[in-house]
Amino acid sequence: MIAALPAAAHGPTRQKVTLTTEVPAPPAEVWAVVGNFQDMSWHPAVFSTEGEGGNEIDATRLLTLGEEGGPTIDEVLYKFSDEKMSYSYRITEVAVETLPVTNYSSHLTVKPGANGGSIIEWRGAFYRGYPNNDPPPELNDEASIAAVSAVYQAGLDALAERFAGSN
Repeated sequence: MIAALPAAAHGPTRQKVTLTTEVPAPPAEVWAVVGNFQDMSWHPAVFSTEGEGGNEIDATRLLTLGEEGGPTIDEVLYKFSDEKMSYSYRITEVAVETLPVTNYSSHLTVKPGANGGSIIEWRGAFYRGYPNNDPPPELNDEASIAAVSAVYQAGLDALAERFAGSN
């Protein structure tokens, strides 16, 4: 007789975060601000964006956070649609001390909202910063979810403030 034994532990589970905000500006106006992969100046945490390839597939960008010489995040674009007002990108390199995630991909989309406004959706999927069992608290699932949520919320809040006087 063969008995199946339960696994003592399993690796990390892919985490997902989706945040949205609604702004009183038309989608085309919002997309004009967020739709250029090479320009993330709308996000308060981003000091500078350098990149190449425009909005073409496999375009790259290097985000410098905080201040000149601050931590960086390397990203690559893998989907882009002006028509759908959406793009998708992956992080190719980031220190877990900067953002406690691995295997991170993200999607930013602008959709029509109520009364001619827009809904901005930012969603991501990722693994925690520590791929093995028993991660330290700063690299566990909760820390990765909190960090990504904070990045998205800061960006969405900045956009909500920017477009607050629209319409």
